[in-house]
Amino acid sequence: MQRIAIIGCGGSGKTTLGRQLAALIDAPMTHLDGIYYDADWKPLPPEEFAAIQEKLVAEPQWVIDGNFASTLPIRLASADTVVFLDIPPLVCLWGILQRRLRYRGGQHTEQGVYDRIHWGFIRYVLGYRRQMRPRVRALIAEHATQARIVTLTSRRAARRFLTTVADQT
Repeated sequence: MQRIAIIGCGGSGKTTLGRQLAALIDAPMTHLDGIYYDADWKPLPPEEFAAIQEKLVAEPQWVIDGNFASTLPIRLASADTVVFLDIPPLVCLWGILQRRLRYRGGQHTEQGVYDRIHWGFIRYVLGYRRQMRPRVRALIAEHATQARIVTLTSRRAARRFLTTVADQT
């Protein structure tokens, strides 16, 4: 595992898992929200966002967390491991609440990105498995043909996966 793409609903634990995996394999960690949004939640132009990802995935080693289905094929085509956090929506909402309480505004503040929780985001989280999961799975099947696919459906499964990786390194 040298090039790891982590995908999942907001609050699923992508960044936490990504940081731990990056530490285990001694790879740089990139959180895509910190690249895509500025401090005022203004997004980068799509071409610029894609170009940055092309540069990131050209590196020999990386861990990148984030969804962004429009540019997911860039990461999937270069990843040797794809971790899909298919966590239940209520667990994700609980994760968002815990993150809000723990970090008081966001865990990505060093990148200028603060949590932005609103009803649209909550609806997105609640509908992720119904609306986004099929799209994500189709993109994985189409673009990550060379990668090891790891689907984790609980926080416990994520902890076991980390233990397995730690034992192998």
